[in-house]
Parts: sequence; structure tokens; C-alpha cells
Amino acid sequence: MSKICQITGKKAITGNNVSHSKRRTKRRFNVNLFNKKFYWVEQDAWITLTISANGLRNINKMGLDAAIKQAAEKGYLTEIKYLQY
Repeated sequence: MSKICQITGKKAITGNNVSHSKRRTKRRFNVNLFNKKFYWVEQDAWITLTISANGLRNINKMGLDAAIKQAAEKGYLTEIKYLQY
């Protein structure tokens, strides 16, 4: 699975190293991603999302259902993993 936030759509970007030498190399700036379990009350199910720290803040502000709907409209959320308990 790629390193993309399922709520905000953030992904890794590239930039230049500042090594103060003549050799030019690129570096990769990764996103602060982690897997998090949520209880989705509207679906009465546990789900797992790969989200960034900013995505977690969005969920805390808007609520899980609103954040998932907004991410699905923008095309960031392609699949949701449901957990079996």
C-alpha cells in the first residue's frame, strides 16, 4: 500500500539535499502516517485507516462520518478495512 493519507490525501514529496557540496542529490520527505482503528457508529463497525497527524486532527474536528464522506468525495478514500470482532 502506498504512503498516502486516506483522509487528507497527503503523500511524500521530493526536494533537494543541502549538503554544501557539489554533488546534487534528491531526498524524500515522507508524511507522518500511522494505522489507526476507529469505531464508526453510523455503520456499527470497527475500521482501520492509514492517516496522517493532520488527518487525525480533521477527524477530531469534523467527526469520523463527515471526514470519511469528504475524503470519498475528493477521491482520497478508495477502500475501508473493516475489522471482524
